[in-house]
Amino acid sequence: HNLAPIRQLAEQHPELPQVACFDTAFHRSLPPLARRFGLPDALHQAGVQRYGFHGLSYEYLSQALQTVDPVAANGRCVLLHLGNGASLCATRAGSSVHTSMGFSALDGLIMGTRCGRLDPGVVLHLQRQGMSADEIEALLYRQSGLLGVSGIASDMRTLLASEAPAALEAVALYCQQIQLELGMAVAALGGLDAIVFSAGVGEHAAPIRAAVLEGAGWLDVQLDPAANARHGPRLTLAESPVRAWVIPTDEEGMIARHTRRLVL
Repeated sequence: HNLAPIRQLAEQHPELPQVACFDTAFHRSLPPLARRFGLPDALHQAGVQRYGFHGLSYEYLSQALQTVDPVAANGRCVLLHLGNGASLCATRAGSSVHTSMGFSALDGLIMGTRCGRLDPGVVLHLQRQGMSADEIEALLYRQSGLLGVSGIASDMRTLLASEAPAALEAVALYCQQIQLELGMAVAALGGLDAIVFSAGVGEHAAPIRAAVLEGAGWLDVQLDPAANARHGPRLTLAESPVRAWVIPTDEEGMIARHTRRLVL
């Protein structure tokens, strides 16, 4: 969607340098098997593969973690970008080795209005029921997720403040999916040193962090409730073998760093 202004600026001001920062670039380190879908190789070669997103956020978080927990930053981490869009990324020594989003930004975790991981058979069923591609796209991107499940809102703050059964179900589903995806990420890493929460929900929703970390007790994560209530930055007890952190992300700052390096 940025191509038209890029072309126009290039035509009108060819002397001005333009820098494009791709949200998928951080995931270029994904192992070959992590990129593959169970589809014919011709489709894989044509680009139908896992790309991952929120890469600028994960790049920033990986660098910021070096300041507060360098041992973990150089080890095995799961980074959680939990905003209106949501995903997680497993890193080893700061490089992406697994991520929940795939070919598109629909995959993985349930989000504000996006469905997250979905059996492709559901799409075929909806198509056979007479829905057009545009209608299905609108359903999956803008009418599903927390909004669709709750029927109330896509905003986690609204849902956490509600006692409506549908709101409680939406929040529970959100937390359960994070816990399941966390398990996949830890399996990809072969262990875990730290978890990082970021973006709107990750930075500000203490009940969500508590639910995720309490559900991760099997990983020997020992939550410090008082630290979680004050939003960290460290969320776990001093003796916890696996640390958890809140680190505010800065995607725009990451873009500025890349631009400065290339232009100046």
